[in-house]
Amino acid sequence: METIDIKYQFFFNDGSDACLNLRLHPKTLEIMPDKDQASPDWAELEFNQCSHCPLAKENSPHCPVALNLVSVFDIFNRILSYEEFVIEVTTEERTVRQKTSAQRVASSLMGLLIGASGCPHTAFFKSMARYHLPLASQEETIFRAASAYLIAQYLLHENMANFSFAGLDQIYQNMQVINSAVAKRLRSAVEADSMLNAIAILDLNAQVMPMVIEDTLDDVRYVFEPYLKVQNAQSGS
Repeated sequence: METIDIKYQFFFNDGSDACLNLRLHPKTLEIMPDKDQASPDWAELEFNQCSHCPLAKENSPHCPVALNLVSVFDIFNRILSYEEFVIEVTTEERTVRQKTSAQRVASSLMGLLIGASGCPHTAFFKSMARYHLPLASQEETIFRAASAYLIAQYLLHENMANFSFAGLDQIYQNMQVINSAVAKRLRSAVEADSMLNAIAILDLNAQVMPMVIEDTLDDVRYVFEPYLKVQNAQSGS
């Protein structure tokens, strides 16, 4: 079975480095955990469990989102949010290398791990995890989220598809609940603030996404002018 591999390498200012090798299952698009991965108390399902969580302790003793974040915790636990270092992310398609802040790196990485965690409420982000774009800007994230949502609508039966963004709004409302619960879990364990600030960035994106998505898409309308010109010509003929 060929996995989808994503490699995060960290080069810190003191000369030390760290590496995180992530493997996505080619069918489920979920992170395949290491056999020796720890399961800390803050990752137990009922510890600050999300109010809308559909999982039960009997079948899922640990929160899948929290378990995926353990590997990030081990790296960022003592790193302050404003600290800068070099990050290199390698996927099958490309390598991205940049010097940036710890909170931005953690936010990018946590977004990937949350989307590919197996949580029922984050499953909608698996397509974005499959085509992960490290250190994406807010505009890029909006573009990718809207694109993924509309492609999914296209793939639905035409009588079922809904090309408004009401469904996407609900997805991001659910994410706000998850982000809040994850923050509570992390506060019980972290020593520095980089992961907390990273989840705050993710939550801010989740809050503003429903409000700005249509305006932002209007701003990038020019990118699709060739399609629009063809459609207008056909409509006028």
